[in-house]
Amino acid sequence: MYSQSFSLQFSLEETITRVISSRQITAMDKQQLKNAFLGHETLAEDEITLIDRILYGVRHGILEIVD
Repeated sequence: MYSQSFSLQFSLEETITRVISSRQITAMDKQQLKNAFLGHETLAEDEITLIDRILYGVRHGILEIVD
């Protein structure tokens, strides 16, 4: 159980970092963020804040949606 949580945590952090640094979000990134929100693990407050920033960036044209 710990390794799954750690793996999800690590890949979520990687995804958030990649999206913010590249200013682009792919369909795979969107799916991973959706899975994190809908998953059984509880997200930390800072993770929710970062995901909110990504959503803000998409809404305001700061992040580009690519496929």
